[in-house]
Amino acid sequence: MKKLVLSLIAVGMIAGLSNNLQAQTTASATNNARCTIIAPIAITAGQDLMFGDVIKGAGDVTVATNGARTILAAMESGTQLGTIQPAIFTVAGEAAYTYAITLPADDTVSITEGTDPMLLKTFTVLTATDNDADADGTLDASGADTITIGATLQVASDQTPGDYVGTFDVTIAYN
Repeated sequence: MKKLVLSLIAVGMIAGLSNNLQAQTTASATNNARCTIIAPIAITAGQDLMFGDVIKGAGDVTVATNGARTILAAMESGTQLGTIQPAIFTVAGEAAYTYAITLPADDTVSITEGTDPMLLKTFTVLTATDNDADADGTLDASGADTITIGATLQVASDQTPGDYVGTFDVTIAYN
């Protein structure tokens, strides 16, 4: 009888242990989901690109990002230069973020007086924060930057005298 009782106890212990030895079939963990909302990037036109006064004649007139004008001597209007300045845009967005600048392609922008156009080419850019001439910028600690744009104007030998005006687009996007 003692053997029977010991056998039953042994079987009971084995059965009890086997319940505790089963493999775990599920597990779970908790993690967080996060998102940071940043300021949208924006650009505002400021100062216009101005080539100044030019005497009619075939040639190019370039206004650099520093405001310097390059022109053929025969097209120079003496001491009455008119207003010469690069275009200036302000950029606003998230502090310290970088952004790309897209300038117009050559010969896609014209300024006109009536139906008589002059084409612009070789747009150049300078950003205040990066102080270099590549087509990207970095917003400063307050989320601001300034873009300065220069270009070259193509003047024909038979260009009609008058005030020529046109527009061009500068596009920016976060990198």
